[in-house]
Amino acid sequence: MTGTPRSLSTGVIVPAFSGHTSRRLRHTIGSGVAYLVLTVCGLGMAVPFIWLLSTSLKLEGTEFTFPPQWLPRPIRWQNYADALQVVPYLSYARNTLIITVAATAGTLITASLTAFAFARIRFPGRSVLFMLLLSTLMLPDAVTLVPKYILFSRLHWINTYLPLTVPAWFGGGAFNVFLLRQFFMTIPHDLDEAARIDGASNAQVYWNVVLPLAVPALTTVAIFSIMANWNDFLYPLIYLNQQKYFTLALGLQFFQSQYGTQWTLMMAASVMMILPMILLFFFAQRYFIQGIQLTGLAGR
Repeated sequence: MTGTPRSLSTGVIVPAFSGHTSRRLRHTIGSGVAYLVLTVCGLGMAVPFIWLLSTSLKLEGTEFTFPPQWLPRPIRWQNYADALQVVPYLSYARNTLIITVAATAGTLITASLTAFAFARIRFPGRSVLFMLLLSTLMLPDAVTLVPKYILFSRLHWINTYLPLTVPAWFGGGAFNVFLLRQFFMTIPHDLDEAARIDGASNAQVYWNVVLPLAVPALTTVAIFSIMANWNDFLYPLIYLNQQKYFTLALGLQFFQSQYGTQWTLMMAASVMMILPMILLFFFAQRYFIQGIQLTGLAGR
């Protein structure tokens, strides 16, 4: 028997879809509350950047007024041009770009090769070596700082870009290998077998089968590597001694030490430093989120 159900005790007609409507209403309210909380949290995290951008456009002497003036009056775009003249910003940006590109290329190539070997090739001791690789994540950077400096010093690499780029070409880092290996495990092995039946080698399977399907994971690793190298301050501080080799992070510190009172110019230089990273994440966030979501879903 179909139709509108009737209450047995009172005879009142009860719509059949009331339960479904109630669930949809609760889901809508829950989603709205969640989006509201996320929006508030996002705005809270954006406050420092908003203040940075606002200060970079203020007149000198008005940056610490209370209450804060979020919208500068007048807006002074000349601060950006002045910041480029006070320090050799373009030279610092070129040095940072060279290091970032070289290190990121090495990370993508060697980390993907290592992850492919751990994920798609069976060889004796594979699990033991992979666990040994992961154990290096527990080793603090401070422990290896002095030995690495002594090594690079004896190789006469101090005050060059080699200590900041060459290590990335030897595996690309344990975390990046783990991330790519987990993603490669989600790719069906049937594709490898079909390629090998057609005569493909391991190198061809890696290049023609696995890499085209791993764009989200590779993009994620690239974003991590670019941000780490672009914003790195400690290692350039240790290995680079001459100003002509300085990166943007070192340049900002040098700017602060000599022009610490010119906060508007320093904020303008800081905006120009972090803006490329914001744009990078904005345009690549779809691949970044997809790579994070799919990583770790595979079994052994």
